[in-house]
Amino acid sequence: MTHTVRRIGRTLAFVLPVVMVLSGTLAVTAVPWAASNSDSQLLAASARTVPDAKQAKVRAPEDVLRDRLLQDLRAKDPGVALTELQRAVEGRPSLAKHCMSIAKTLGKAAVDKYGPTRAHRFSRPVCDTSFASGVAQFS
Repeated sequence: MTHTVRRIGRTLAFVLPVVMVLSGTLAVTAVPWAASNSDSQLLAASARTVPDAKQAKVRAPEDVLRDRLLQDLRAKDPGVALTELQRAVEGRPSLAKHCMSIAKTLGKAAVDKYGPTRAHRFSRPVCDTSFASGVAQFS
């Protein structure tokens, strides 16, 4: 009895790692980013669903915020837009990862409206001074 159990154990000890390596290799080659041929990419692309018209019109919150702040900057001044950006990020922390890019965009718009010298006057420490970085980058 012990001899049979030991034999089965040795067989499993050899076969299981081989099976796991092969199945892992096959799983990785089925991922779209790892494939070099178009067959698996075609399969991955066909598995995606096509959004209907309502879903296609929905915009990301950061894009809506960016557009609204740009309108405020053009209508009022960059100080108002930066204050609203800070309040929006505090009210909705999920927007924090987009704060720097929005502030840089506001900096570019401020340079377009006021010129580089006057636009720098509106700089504040909102989003790690990304507004000032945007002003400097586009001056």
